[in-house]
Amino acid sequence: MRYVAAYLLAVLGGNAAPSTADLKTILGSVGIEADAKQLSMVVDNLKGKDLEELIAEGMGKLASMPSAGGSGGSAAPAAAAATEEKKEEKKPEPESESDDDMGFDLFG
Repeated sequence: MRYVAAYLLAVLGGNAAPSTADLKTILGSVGIEADAKQLSMVVDNLKGKDLEELIAEGMGKLASMPSAGGSGGSAAPAAAAATEEKKEEKKPEPESESDDDMGFDLFG
């Protein structure tokens, strides 16, 4: 992802066709050591393509993906079982009426 981000930064900066050296410079400026194999893969895959079209295409793919909520059903029964076990283990504490009002009478 950082390689794609560096490519996008170079294009936004005015470089229409960034090279691997350009991306190494960008990544090196923030202390990231770049992998030459992955850099060349990103440059080769994005060379000659319109980035705005690629982004629009990617957004369309993301819109068709289901988002969250698909796997929540299995956690609820487990949580309910754990709650039931805790209820059984909990022992009632003796109640003390003298501490309930702490010496104050709010209503008279």
